[in-house]
Amino acid sequence: MSPRPAHASLPRLLHPAAWWLWGLGLAAAASRTTNPVLLVLIVVVAGWVVLERREVGATNAFVPFLVIGLVAIALRVVMVTLLGGGVTGRVVIFRLPEIPLPEWTSGVRLGGAVTLEGLVAAAYEGMRLAAVLACLGATNALASPRRLLRYVPATLYEVGTAVVVALTFAPQLVEDATRVRGARRLRGHSGKGLREMGRLAVPVLVGALERSLSLAASMESRGYGRVVRRTTSSTRLAGALTLFGLLGVVIGLYGLLDATSPAVLGAPLLVAGAVCSGAALAVGARRDPRTRYRRDPWAAPEWLVAASGAVPAAALSVAAGLSWDGVVPQQVPLALPAVPLALVAAVAVGALPAWVAPVPPLLAQTREAKA
Repeated sequence: MSPRPAHASLPRLLHPAAWWLWGLGLAAAASRTTNPVLLVLIVVVAGWVVLERREVGATNAFVPFLVIGLVAIALRVVMVTLLGGGVTGRVVIFRLPEIPLPEWTSGVRLGGAVTLEGLVAAAYEGMRLAAVLACLGATNALASPRRLLRYVPATLYEVGTAVVVALTFAPQLVEDATRVRGARRLRGHSGKGLREMGRLAVPVLVGALERSLSLAASMESRGYGRVVRRTTSSTRLAGALTLFGLLGVVIGLYGLLDATSPAVLGAPLLVAGAVCSGAALAVGARRDPRTRYRRDPWAAPEWLVAASGAVPAAALSVAAGLSWDGVVPQQVPLALPAVPLALVAAVAVGALPAWVAPVPPLLAQTREAKA
């Protein structure tokens, strides 16, 4: 009998691509429903996996993204209250002074009647966005985008770096604000009120600027600004393939979404655009080689984690396409949302990484020390 691979039993970091496939699968599932029960369950599943498999010392981006999601819910409700739009309900809660608007602004109002159905619908929409943000925050907490950057194709390395910086900026900004507020409390400041929030802005922005300068210096010292030798023909070929590929993907997606468009503008053009985009990546990668050092293994746990994210995404997508009862709750007249047990089970599959994913090394040492 052949010995069992070491990476299948020993504590290790899971491949970052597996975590991102899992997180994007949960986010896709959340984007297909407005059922508050399913959305809360998706957030609970993501939070449970973060609690069980986040490495010690890693940035906990789940909490900041969750707070941003709660703010998005509140903003959505406030905007619907002030500007209207969305569902026109029957149960009027209160009325605001209404400002008349021109006829071309149909669907938008300033003030007027605020209905219970409209507020509930706005809360459902906000919860959907909050659940998507929570899934992305959980993925950031489990797999640093910097680790994923090593597996980005060479042609998209610059774009990938910009995305990584953007994804890590918000959690680090929240950490800086927490650190500055704690320091001010030690000096006797209350840490509450609008004036105190204004005093936090300057040191937090200074910290963000210093971090940006350090990042720029580290990138320059590692040769990030190197000049890649490309011939004129390869540059033109890669540019043309990229242009036609993006146009094909955009027009193909529009053809799939618009039932009145010709069939040739749907799947055939989408496939052709994807092929051109892949060819552009291949042409660019030949002129910009990448080195490999200690690549993360892709074994059975990676397949299970990726599949556990694909199951809820596929189930919610099929249910939304077939208009299952409970995917979009009834709002007029307002009723309690139905809870499809099949979809609950599909979302629960997303919690499998809490058991099948390997325990990170530092987390395993901490648990052994406590035991």
